[in-house]
Amino acid sequence: MSATQQFSPVAKLEQKTVVDLILKGKRVDERGPLDYRPLTIMLGTVEKANGSAYVYLGKTKVLAGIKVETGTPFPDTPDEGILTVNSEFVPLASPTFEAGPPNENSIELARVVDRGIRESKAIDLKKLCIDPGKKVFMVFVDVYVLDHDGNLIDAAAMAALGALVSAKMRAFEVHNGELKYKDEKIPLPMLNYPVPTTSVKIDGTIVLDPCLEEEQVMSCRLTVTTDKDDKVCAMQKGGLGVFTPDEVKQIVSTSISKSRDLREKILSKVK
Repeated sequence: MSATQQFSPVAKLEQKTVVDLILKGKRVDERGPLDYRPLTIMLGTVEKANGSAYVYLGKTKVLAGIKVETGTPFPDTPDEGILTVNSEFVPLASPTFEAGPPNENSIELARVVDRGIRESKAIDLKKLCIDPGKKVFMVFVDVYVLDHDGNLIDAAAMAALGALVSAKMRAFEVHNGELKYKDEKIPLPMLNYPVPTTSVKIDGTIVLDPCLEEEQVMSCRLTVTTDKDDKVCAMQKGGLGVFTPDEVKQIVSTSISKSRDLREKILSKVK
């Protein structure tokens, strides 16, 4: 995740095997350099949440849940609802995950997911205002990493998007600043659908959607989030290596193309 990565020790022989395969245009799981692992997404898996999604990206498993509550708006955005993204690395997901407060990797994951949603204007936050300056709806996105086999950012962001598009909140109306709920439920006011893809550099070669073994030998990582109009709305670099301008252009082009397919798959699950 961050420059200070959380990995269990990998034998030098295993590292060499991963790198040697990459240099031959192959990968440890028999994919090509720009092949994405199989994606499975299930919506509405948590009954008590307003929305939820379970994502399997290869062997990586992430669960995201949505909770909608009322609260006080921020002073600088009195007429907008509030979006909050949190992530938790469940200890059973990896030998390197420990119980306790969020570490820098968990914090980075939440921030990258948040940035993609926020910068793409995915939610019309103004429609979540109840009484300007006094009361708004707050959307909490909680991400749980259940099994870590690489590329947590993509899996977490797609789980968050799936949870958001499947979420339902009680319909409401406001009279003289007073909130009154209706019996029916309505979807969140979604405007955009951000999807990231992550590429890493291994001994000079760019590969898409790294598994854990590949992340352990990468020099750097670049996540590119694009919206429904193919516009880049967020980027995040990790690792101590560097990308050339041409490599960045290649990664962005790949992200735009692949995110279309991923977005279509996520939205096709919405009932």
